[in-house]
Amino acid sequence: MSKTSPVQAAASYEIRFQSLFHEGRALAFPCDREGRVDLDKVNERLRNNYLFARAMLGREYAMPVVRESTLH
Repeated sequence: MSKTSPVQAAASYEIRFQSLFHEGRALAFPCDREGRVDLDKVNERLRNNYLFARAMLGREYAMPVVRESTLH
């Protein structure tokens, strides 16, 4: 059983899909530390964009990266 520090527990994460063709363009979604997006907690537009980004891996978007969220 792994223990999570209070700092890790308070941190929020995002999974980011960077465009392969347009530098600076990306889609980012709230997720947990492992990159899992809770599709039941996001609105329909965000859910559709997330599913689109996943479907377009290697065609429009690079493999996603999980990082601490810069949004507060």
